[in-house]
Amino acid sequence: MKFLNELEKIKEGLAGIVFPNVCLCCGRETVQKEKYLCSFCLNERFEYANTNHKPSSSGVILPDNVILQQALWQFDKGGDLQKLLHALKYNRLTSVGRQLGQRMAKRLRKRPETQAVLAKKEFLLVPVPLHYLKYRKRGFNQAFTIARGIEKVTGFEICGIDTVQRQKYTLSQTGFTLEKRIKNMENAFRVRYPARIAQKNLIIVDDVFTTGSTAFELSKTVKEAGAENIMIWTIAQA
Repeated sequence: MKFLNELEKIKEGLAGIVFPNVCLCCGRETVQKEKYLCSFCLNERFEYANTNHKPSSSGVILPDNVILQQALWQFDKGGDLQKLLHALKYNRLTSVGRQLGQRMAKRLRKRPETQAVLAKKEFLLVPVPLHYLKYRKRGFNQAFTIARGIEKVTGFEICGIDTVQRQKYTLSQTGFTLEKRIKNMENAFRVRYPARIAQKNLIIVDDVFTTGSTAFELSKTVKEAGAENIMIWTIAQA
C-alpha cells in the first residue's frame, strides 16, 4: 500500500510537469489543491454581491415561499466570470463547479443574513434540475457540481437526482422579458417523490440568478410538495 501511495505521488508530480495546473482566469500556475482556480481569483478577482446584507442580493421582492436569495459575486457580462461559468456549463469542468460551490458556501454561511438561519436548521441541497434532453446533450448538470462543493463545506445532503425533475423543455431565456421568462418556466418542474422533501428546509442551487423566474418556479413547486423554509444560492447575480 505504501508503495502504491508513493507511486501515485510520482505520477501526480510528473503530470504537474507535463500538464501544469493553470488558473482559468489569470493563467498563472496553481498548486494542486487549487486545481483550476488560484486563490487570488477565488478571493479577490470578482465583485462580491449583496455587500449591504439584504434578504435578496437581486433587490427583487421575494415570494412568500423563499426566505433568502443570495449570490456570491456580481455577474460581469463579457468578463472573466461569464467566461468561467460558460466553461463550467459547456466544457464539463466539474472541478470548477465544486471549487465555486465551496467558495460560495464558505462566504455565505458567514454572512449575517444566512448565519442565523443556518445555525438553527439543517438544509437539503436542491440543484436546479436539467431536462433530460439537455442532460443527455451536456452529460452533466452544472448546478449539481456546485452543490457538491457546498456539501463538502456544510455537510448538507444533496437531494436525490430523481426527486425533483424538469418536466418541460424550456427555451433559452436570454433576451426574454420578465413576462416571457415567467411564461417559459410555468409548470417546468415536478416533485416525483414528495416524501423526500416534505417538512424539510431546502437550498436551491444554480449558477446564475437573473430575474428569479427559474428559481422561483422551482421554489413554488417544492413548497407545494411540502417543503418548509427555502433559500436560493447562486454563484452569480446578474
